[in-house]
Amino acid sequence: MKGVESIEIEIVRLGHARDLPLPDYASTAAAGADLLAAIDQPIELASLERRIVPTGISIALPVGFEAQVRPRSGLAAKHGVTVANAPGTIDADYRGEVGVILVNLGKEPFRIERGMRIAQMVIARHARAAWREVASLDETARGAGGFGSTGVGAGVAAGSAKRA
Repeated sequence: MKGVESIEIEIVRLGHARDLPLPDYASTAAAGADLLAAIDQPIELASLERRIVPTGISIALPVGFEAQVRPRSGLAAKHGVTVANAPGTIDADYRGEVGVILVNLGKEPFRIERGMRIAQMVIARHARAAWREVASLDETARGAGGFGSTGVGAGVAAGSAKRA
């Protein structure tokens, strides 16, 4: 696709996923490739239960890249099923099977079938921090305000509106 960076990633399809397709993008502009459940028997995920679901693939990422395992919005919106550690990170030096930690936040049990699209994987560049300890940090308008300090209204930060 024009304007989208592409990177070749080595992938191994494990024996229990021989008949399943490799991760693929659902549309031409999709950021995440779908991960499939490589399970032999259906999994019944009870309300509030979490389980590591195998995908049947192992990957080798280049140094400087990570794979982020993210929820599928449809599963989250319709069933309350999401990725427990979203986004899960796969490091460049990990060579084991990609597993997805699914949790059912819905009230009803959710059935996971073989080949079901259970999550998506986004490949992203990252940088490593070189920490430099200092005595204090520069001042900003926001300062130490966090956890809701900028409010929820459009365009007006909490505490910044003029009072009459």
